[in-house]
Amino acid sequence: MPVARVPTCLWRATPELIIALDDTFGEPVDAYVNGSQVWLREDGPDNAVLEWRLHPVPGYVRPAGLETDEVFSVTALAFAQDEQLPAPLTALWDGLECFPAYGADMEPATLAAASTAALGRAPDAFGLVDHETVADAWEKARGGISIVGALFGQLNT
Repeated sequence: MPVARVPTCLWRATPELIIALDDTFGEPVDAYVNGSQVWLREDGPDNAVLEWRLHPVPGYVRPAGLETDEVFSVTALAFAQDEQLPAPLTALWDGLECFPAYGADMEPATLAAASTAALGRAPDAFGLVDHETVADAWEKARGGISIVGALFGQLNT
């Protein structure tokens, strides 16, 4: 059976990236108990919807005292104001992924150009990945592997 490859762009998690996400995109449209933060935006060519997903670190644990939907905003504000973080960045997110939502067809270079324009920073890597393989490995490890690391591994970076 042929492998479905999806165009994707990746950024490693840094304080500057978290601040840029907050400044540019604002609050995520969805936050998951596994630590993922998601934005769906019409940033692609012809207003194609792109999914932006901030992936959690392996074994993510929500910081004490925060609700699932508060983690991103509290962390971004702490970075922006140089205040104490609810948890170290290395305990929250590995990186950001952007890919066409709803299975839209797009070339990786086109996605990279569109995502760079939307976020104001070029991705650390882009290309084609197999999301199904990564998801299966993450499920099998019960969240104990890095999704971002697996995606970077597929891009050989």
